[in-house]
Amino acid sequence: NQGATKQTGPFRKPQEIACEICRLGELRLFFPGEVRTEEGMLARYSREPMRAIWREARRLELWLEIELLAVEAMARIGRVPAEEAAQIRRRVHFSLAEVQKREEKTQHEILAFLEEIASHAGPAGRWLHHGLTSSDVLDTSLALQLRAACDLLHQDLLALRITIGEQARRYAFVPMIGRTHGVHAEPVTYGLKLALMYDEFGRATERLLAAREQISVGKLSGAVGTYAHLDPAVEEEVCRKLGLSPAPASNQIIQRDRHAHLASTLALIGSSVERWAIEFRHLQRTEVLEVEEPFAAGQKGSSAMPHKKNPILSERLCGLARLLRGYALAAMENVPLWHERDISHSSAERVIFPDATTLLDYMLVTLDRLVADQSVYPERMAENLARSKGLYASEGVLLALVRKGLPRKDAYELVQEAAMRCWRGKEPFPAYLRETPSIAQLLPPEEIDRVCSLENYCRHVGDTFKRVGLEAPEP
Repeated sequence: NQGATKQTGPFRKPQEIACEICRLGELRLFFPGEVRTEEGMLARYSREPMRAIWREARRLELWLEIELLAVEAMARIGRVPAEEAAQIRRRVHFSLAEVQKREEKTQHEILAFLEEIASHAGPAGRWLHHGLTSSDVLDTSLALQLRAACDLLHQDLLALRITIGEQARRYAFVPMIGRTHGVHAEPVTYGLKLALMYDEFGRATERLLAAREQISVGKLSGAVGTYAHLDPAVEEEVCRKLGLSPAPASNQIIQRDRHAHLASTLALIGSSVERWAIEFRHLQRTEVLEVEEPFAAGQKGSSAMPHKKNPILSERLCGLARLLRGYALAAMENVPLWHERDISHSSAERVIFPDATTLLDYMLVTLDRLVADQSVYPERMAENLARSKGLYASEGVLLALVRKGLPRKDAYELVQEAAMRCWRGKEPFPAYLRETPSIAQLLPPEEIDRVCSLENYCRHVGDTFKRVGLEAPEP
């Protein structure tokens, strides 16, 4: 555009130049503020029910309902003529395209929206937004969207726990080696591992419901929260009809600690998703291969190596969990705003909450599929158990010696010495115990076999299931 004058031609808009550059380079242009749709990358990790909550048209529908309810509430207390309030309800509607066109000029989304709906109301339109400020509409509508998103996430969590519970019962008594530090420890069962997962997502459900309650708050209190131009009764009626609680106190906005609580809850649930995704990734490693995530017919694992079956679902969940933690940090930084409000939180929230709720919805449904359709290999679990040569019974032997009167330190050293010989040798652990005179004189062979029995580690499976709220399975 340099050198353009009235004589040489008009200046071209930057947007026009960008479009031409992208056309020549066969690129897709993405304008700031453009809503990501099915063509956007986020659609890869999203589902339609959650996308519908965050669509721009839906947001404007909520704005309209808040404005209409406010006019009707003012009519009920005699601040607005009843016939004009009814006329507004009958006539007012909006065109999304027209609102967007008006916003290009006004650079203010609420004013653009108000101009559009007022244009259909006639003279009665003067009562729209009477005594309100933009955040009255924005924050109250955001609360409605967040509540709807929480309800969908709650359904996801309930469905996930049902799936986990079914699998936990199915594998309740399938033994496998437990690992600490990645090293063989003592036996567990795969059902107990999943019962632990079931319990964790029960806490996630409780946290989500608590955050939903805190975020389900609206406000219609004016520019700095003083109700200077609006009766508190209007706020109470509008919030009641929307199913929200009125904020006990507000300034220009609903305080952002509520939003940070929700974002932190979403991030924490995402971290639980990641915790189990990592577990399944480890269990799928070639050296372990006790559990394997779904691998569909025709699916490919590598562009170069045809044999590969990679844990891509689990790895994807781990990556998305990182985003949720980043959104939580941004939400916390939105809490300390200037005085009665500044606008620094607004831009961040346009990304934080649609993205965080959409991603977590996708993550929970994906984890549900991963648990439901995973392949479990009890034979491989038995093979890996056998690789320990019975060394997992070392604590049981230690305690048995203590019960025979041996000091714990002495018992520990005796068992450790036998264990180290077992690691270097080829025989199972009980053989080395029987060959250790100081142990053999206290523990006869049949008692050593009993202490080393795998059955010892499955005795209380039913008790754990009952504690976490699952029906105890039959052995």
